[in-house]
Amino acid sequence: MDLTDVSLTALRVFRAVAEQGTFTAAAASLGYTQSAVSRQIAAIERAAGTELLERRRQGVRLTAAGRVVMNRATIVLDQIEATARELSGLPGQTGTVRLGWFPSAGAVLVPRALAALRRTDPDLHVVGREGSTPALVRALRAGSLDLALLASAPPFRPPDTETPPLALQTLTERALRLALPATHPLARGDFVDVADLRGQRWIAGSSSGEERLMGVWPGLDERPDIAHTARDWLAKLHLVAAGLGLTTVPATLTPAAPPGVRILPVRGGPQEQRRLLLARLPQSPSMPVTRVAAALRAAALDADTPTPLSSPPDGPTATAP
Repeated sequence: MDLTDVSLTALRVFRAVAEQGTFTAAAASLGYTQSAVSRQIAAIERAAGTELLERRRQGVRLTAAGRVVMNRATIVLDQIEATARELSGLPGQTGTVRLGWFPSAGAVLVPRALAALRRTDPDLHVVGREGSTPALVRALRAGSLDLALLASAPPFRPPDTETPPLALQTLTERALRLALPATHPLARGDFVDVADLRGQRWIAGSSSGEERLMGVWPGLDERPDIAHTARDWLAKLHLVAAGLGLTTVPATLTPAAPPGVRILPVRGGPQEQRRLLLARLPQSPSMPVTRVAAALRAAALDADTPTPLSSPPDGPTATAP
């Protein structure tokens, strides 16, 4: 058996495993059983005559041979998808850029950048998807994304330890902010004092592992009272609007706050910074990738321009400044 006998299904499974980082996650994303995924990976590795994935306790990563196969598999699968579009009578896409982003970046920054590109580069096609920062990094390494917006928190380590290092550009670096119900006593000023956060109820970002504390002000010197957990940032903000607790948000989410929420800075104690990174593989980017990157930088610069904090209205429908 050689690689010319490998099926498209095996290539799709191989790409999913490389992107998801585990056989279990790939199986879930494809709707397959884990044993079916394992069989497809075994088949493609037999055809290649070598291991394409390094199995580790925390997941898998591509070997040197795996990166070669992944690059070629991505080309093949992209061409098949383009052929399907052409046969279905849809217009061909020139200058396609595959962009990934973490969830809160899709609330404000990405729509602004893509709207600007529609005006300035109408022939440029951006295929986008949301994911966690680790998943987006794996997709970049696998060659199925051209650009990715990543989130980074102190101590600002590189997103992975693979070589060569990813090309990274910091688009914004701003202090974390606090989302409060507009009717909350702490929402009446233009900032919140860190000492007043003791005894508050919190909307956390997840219910598992260390991620449970996401949404709680970092460094809080007490065991937090977590009222609710939710993965979706919009769900968290609506829980805040309902008066059910407080949560932390990146400053760039301020324009997307729903009615009934104020987003304020916290003063006192060290400021907790968050970075928005634009990442890609280190080779020279194509012109379409360069244009998308420029639009994202411009949107980030616009979103990073400080806006004055207004005094909260008296009613329960106060909006974020």
